[in-house]
Amino acid sequence: MKYLHTMVRVTDLDASLRFYRDGLGLRLLRVHEVPQGRFTLAFLAAPGDEQAQIELTYNWDPEVYSGGRNFGHLAYAVADIYATCQRLQEHGVMILRPPRDGHMAFVRSPDNISIELLQSGNPLPPAQPWRDMPNVGQW
Repeated sequence: MKYLHTMVRVTDLDASLRFYRDGLGLRLLRVHEVPQGRFTLAFLAAPGDEQAQIELTYNWDPEVYSGGRNFGHLAYAVADIYATCQRLQEHGVMILRPPRDGHMAFVRSPDNISIELLQSGNPLPPAQPWRDMPNVGQW
């Protein structure tokens, strides 16, 4: 048995690519349009870890999705949690659970999927502005 990917339905493929690729830093591996099924698939993975992929499924006919919270979350180890959170903020992403401890943060995708960010290796020393930043919303 081999793990392939996790599929997440998205309502705006461009906004989702800006979040996952440009903000989070995942690498877009391939895009597959299926006109007969009226959907587009975009596969992304962390640089250097292409075996663990996320599949963004964009259905061309509008749908309302609910239940992002009961999905749980996606988790990524990052080289510098502060730099990752800063880059996400620069892309307009709210840091819901700031990395006060230099170890863990939570954000949400444009489709309300919870994303956990974990500092790779040892936690970074607590630093501003993260150390005093409160939690916001649900994560």
